[in-house]
Amino acid sequence: MEIERKFLIKELPEGYLNYPFRQIEQGYLCTEPVVRVRREDSEYYLTYKSFGLLAREEYNLPLTRDSYDHLIAKADGNVLTKKRYLIPVEGDEGLTIELDVFEGKFQGLILAEVEFESVKEANEFVPPAWFGEDVTMSGEYQNSRLSGL
Repeated sequence: MEIERKFLIKELPEGYLNYPFRQIEQGYLCTEPVVRVRREDSEYYLTYKSFGLLAREEYNLPLTRDSYDHLIAKADGNVLTKKRYLIPVEGDEGLTIELDVFEGKFQGLILAEVEFESVKEANEFVPPAWFGEDVTMSGEYQNSRLSGL
């Protein structure tokens, strides 16, 4: 189960470049349900996500590079590229902010996601002051929607 909240970020936080990041490329084969292929640095995945905004089922299956290359060529819509910075949530051990700085077609778009163990924990989360609008429930900034399918 994936339980996460998503926020629009207007200005990058000070010092974000000091945190580790992952280079991500992903494309969508289908959006109802979501079937995605992703390259994250040198790892490759096929992901299934059920319908939902705050909470939904998610399954990741490892792929070889050859399998990924074959499937990404079949992706419809926009292939998304971004750097994902991993920033610990201050004062809340165990929570990590995944700060997505988009590249390519969506350069300038910045989103932050935080994953939780429970819906209760997600609803009680108080975001840092540098977070912007909570766009979790709008669905407008889901990566599958950005793909244009």
